[in-house]
Amino acid sequence: MTKLLAEAFRKASELPEAEQDSLAKWLLEELQDEREWDRQFAASQDVLGRLADEALEARRKGQTKSLDIDRL
Repeated sequence: MTKLLAEAFRKASELPEAEQDSLAKWLLEELQDEREWDRQFAASQDVLGRLADEALEARRKGQTKSLDIDRL
């Protein structure tokens, strides 16, 4: 465990029990969300690669337009 994380847990341990539980619930949900995001991102690499190839091919064929920032 890093020193910073240990300090955060030490300070959190001084909170009232209800606040500790709220913090713990939030942290566990964040960690789960991060794992799920990593899983989904890793699983999407083939699709992202295919979409990139399609976009490059459309650009080579002249089927795209340059982005005009002033027209957004």
